[in-house]
Amino acid sequence: MSLACEFRLARGDFALDARMTLPERGVTALFGRSGSGKTTLLRCLAGLERAEGWLTVNGCRWQDDERFLPVHRRPLGYVFQEASLFPHLRVRDNLRYGYRRVPVARRRVDFDETVRLLGVEALLERYPQALSGGQRQRVAIARALLASPRLLLMDEPMASLDATSKAEILPYLERLHDHLEIPVVYVSHALDEVARLADHMVLLEAGRVLATGPLHELLTRSDLPLAHADNAAAVLEAQVLDYDAGRQLVTLGCGDVRLRVSREQAPSSQRLRLSIRASDVAISLSQARDSSVLNCLPVRIAEIDDDPHPGHRLVRLALGDQALLARIPREAVERLALVPGMAVHAQVRARALT
Repeated sequence: MSLACEFRLARGDFALDARMTLPERGVTALFGRSGSGKTTLLRCLAGLERAEGWLTVNGCRWQDDERFLPVHRRPLGYVFQEASLFPHLRVRDNLRYGYRRVPVARRRVDFDETVRLLGVEALLERYPQALSGGQRQRVAIARALLASPRLLLMDEPMASLDATSKAEILPYLERLHDHLEIPVVYVSHALDEVARLADHMVLLEAGRVLATGPLHELLTRSDLPLAHADNAAAVLEAQVLDYDAGRQLVTLGCGDVRLRVSREQAPSSQRLRLSIRASDVAISLSQARDSSVLNCLPVRIAEIDDDPHPGHRLVRLALGDQALLARIPREAVERLALVPGMAVHAQVRARALT
């Protein structure tokens, strides 16, 4: 494990009391409602808030009862909601500002490689005011990386962007996910954003850690609020197996199961992440062969739970070592006599797989 901490902080009527241990690489999402303590916890990691407790990163003690590394001495990158670029400097000079401050022997990232990774090659001679919101954030992320951080903190970097700018920047964030060898802590209240980018999740509620663990596990746990939300969804990891150009269908492998998705061609063997909403999953007792639904997957009922919608039940379905959620009418549960342990089929429309 790369990052471990325990923080206690009181601010008026809000109290943070959080302990967590995070993986050594990949994206960890701090997720929760507004006011749950996400940004406060992130600021404690950065040293912007002086909380009681301790913090260890890569075996180095950044904070405990006897020492406190100030923010300027912590080898981290911080991306705020607003890009906060120097308006009087061109993009190239904004990027080189932090890069030049790192001794050559300690540089862990290459300038040109980082510029390519974030797709800002064509922006280097522009001033910040000539950039779109998405472009400014990509430059801000590149600037943070060029400081050769041991930890990258991102505080809702897409919160101030419109839908078009978010769509523009998401592929670059996904590219970061695949390339970075350092832990990334990502604050967001947008579940679809988290499902697309994160590997690990810390779920916060009223300043406390409600749960922590792999993203796909927390999304489908019926004892947590995520599974009961209106936009509840499961995340599946799959691999591209085949592409049918005539039907515009990609065949994916998810363990021993095959899924078909309507989308443009993806490279063979590429790994994809599928987000499947509980409202887009139906259950049948047998494999439906006279249905327009392309995906009818053999699953086993792991759990049936109450749902905030009184007329529905939430069903957790085991698909190999992964899981799906289905929100179906109570009447259907009774009519089909569904019980935990039962072998059934999950019907998922191809367009519901994103």
